[in-house]
Amino acid sequence: MSANYERERQNNARLDELASKVSALRGVTIDIYDQARNHEVIDQTTDTFSSMGSQLKGSATRLGRMAASGNKVAILKLSGILIGSFLVIYYLYRLFVG
Repeated sequence: MSANYERERQNNARLDELASKVSALRGVTIDIYDQARNHEVIDQTTDTFSSMGSQLKGSATRLGRMAASGNKVAILKLSGILIGSFLVIYYLYRLFVG
């Protein structure tokens, strides 16, 4: 009877060890999934900023051509956009830093 009890105790101990290993493996799997999802978000953000950069470059090129044509209205629009952009950046900076 004592041998059976000892085997049962050993089986329970090994079962507890196995349960803790499975739990640790589950935690690692969840961490890997979270990391993969974070990288996907970073890639999407990078793509968005890249697209925004190319759109901004195209807009700047069109504004430059418009200003180079010598049209006074075009030059005033360009000046207004530059001043407006500076003010927006300044107030955003003051809002977040100051």
